[in-house]
Amino acid sequence: SIERPPGDTAGCTFCHTSSEERCSTCHQRHQFDPKVARRAEQCKTCHWGKDHRDWEAYDIGLHGVVYQVNKWKPEQFDFSKKLSDADYVGPTCQYCHMRGGHHNVQRFGTVYTSMGMSMADRGAPIWNEKRDRWVSVCDDCHSPRFAREQLQALDEAVKDAGLKYRETFKVAEDLLVDGVLDPMPKDLCPDWSGQHLWSLKIGAYHDGEAYGGKTGESGEFRMSNCTDVERLCFESVGYFQTYIYKGMAHGSWNDATYSDGSFGMDRWLVNVKQNASRARRLATSEKEVGITWQPEEFWKTGEWLDELTGRYMVKNH
Repeated sequence: SIERPPGDTAGCTFCHTSSEERCSTCHQRHQFDPKVARRAEQCKTCHWGKDHRDWEAYDIGLHGVVYQVNKWKPEQFDFSKKLSDADYVGPTCQYCHMRGGHHNVQRFGTVYTSMGMSMADRGAPIWNEKRDRWVSVCDDCHSPRFAREQLQALDEAVKDAGLKYRETFKVAEDLLVDGVLDPMPKDLCPDWSGQHLWSLKIGAYHDGEAYGGKTGESGEFRMSNCTDVERLCFESVGYFQTYIYKGMAHGSWNDATYSDGSFGMDRWLVNVKQNASRARRLATSEKEVGITWQPEEFWKTGEWLDELTGRYMVKNH
């Protein structure tokens, strides 16, 4: 999204620039009442949406339902108490992620890197420490065994998602390497860096001239001005795998399965395979009849593309 015009990214910049690391984001300007900041809805301003589905996962999960049903009852949720003294009937976002009022949320935050696969590596000491911290919070209401079983269930769900993710991307990669991706990166409007890198080029994983750019350079995930196959790959991992990870982490099984979680990854993998099959059959037929296909100009020079950062850089610099 970094290449898109300001009007397209207003929702992104609201949280990632103006709201980050400001006290008033959670404590509300002109009010600054801790009782307000302790309510789960306070996190909803930023922590929701397709690619960071925290609020939705919590809201329709087991804990969120307990909160929504009981939040107006002071005997169940007394927000005048400090988090360290709280004896809520169910956890809020703040109760778990800001343990005892600690403001370093990442201490109890999910690890977004690789869509949660880092948490699945139980052998790495840094993740063992974080996992033990998770269990210590769950301990308030559940047994340690129950908490660790939930973490293991999360691991297994993310591992399954990883199988689909890798297969989906491999189909797209093979289309690119074989030159039958329509359009190829060279036929598109330049990316935000002014280059024609494949949007799914991820550092050292996809190095070589076929992917564009220099060794170690990464492409930029695109939701537009790219092939349908690339968009489907992005949505599969950026949206659906996030639903799985966030859903399992917040006790929202529906999110992790039916609501475009694992079922969504299944559908998008099938779509990518169908796209690939059609592309290869078409390329074979064109070759047999002597057709040399030239992509339409709108991929590179469409009117609105002038608003993109890459187009602007190439045109002016």
